[in-house]
Amino acid sequence: MLRVKNLEAGYGPLKVLRKVSLHIGPGEIVTVIGANGAGKTTLLKTLSGLLSARGGEILFEKKDIRRLPAERIVFLGCSLVPEGRQLFAPLTVRENLILGASVQYRRKRQGEVKEDLERVFALFPRLKERETQLAGTLSGGEQQMLAIGRALLSRPRMLFLDEPSMGLAPRMVREIFVHIARLRKEFGLTILLVEQNARGALGVADRGYVLETGRMVLQGPSEELLSNQDVQRAYLGRSPEGDA
Repeated sequence: MLRVKNLEAGYGPLKVLRKVSLHIGPGEIVTVIGANGAGKTTLLKTLSGLLSARGGEILFEKKDIRRLPAERIVFLGCSLVPEGRQLFAPLTVRENLILGASVQYRRKRQGEVKEDLERVFALFPRLKERETQLAGTLSGGEQQMLAIGRALLSRPRMLFLDEPSMGLAPRMVREIFVHIARLRKEFGLTILLVEQNARGALGVADRGYVLETGRMVLQGPSEELLSNQDVQRAYLGRSPEGDA
């Protein structure tokens, strides 16, 4: 569904991504883990059209999207849930969700927006309870739910999730990862998840990649990465012998 080959990107003279390659099949949840500054957010910004690639190839459903603007990529079926949520704080929960439906309105599918709202409220009942509440007054976990819900209103086939567990309490982190699994099951989504929380991300993903200083250094099924000694040492807070 998504194939990336030798992708390069950066900011000004700074090269961040160096020959990055990955692939995601339909219906998969694939995670990219790595430390802060590894290039994970840059990867998603480049895939979603917010940052221009300097080289390489990005194919979504066999269509070259490397040079397309962000709004066109959303129109084709890829939506980004950005790091830090980036909600419109002075607007209500419902208003933030409706903003995510701009693609549907452009397609003259206003009748489907109400149906999509109800699906999001069924997935996140707390958003229904706070439908008229200002987004800026929500808790961190509720804001993350809203950011995901807003992306769902564009009816994507692929969802890019950038650090959805960042800044959340442990209980809410667990809840968010449960919801990510539900997104595939109930919405039929293919998901690319980038995370510093390696344990949570690998726990929900089918496969994973390890990104270090802009390069993919390791890949494999989630179970293999969870048992890999280097991954345990670097990202799971565990020594090869299993000591904390």
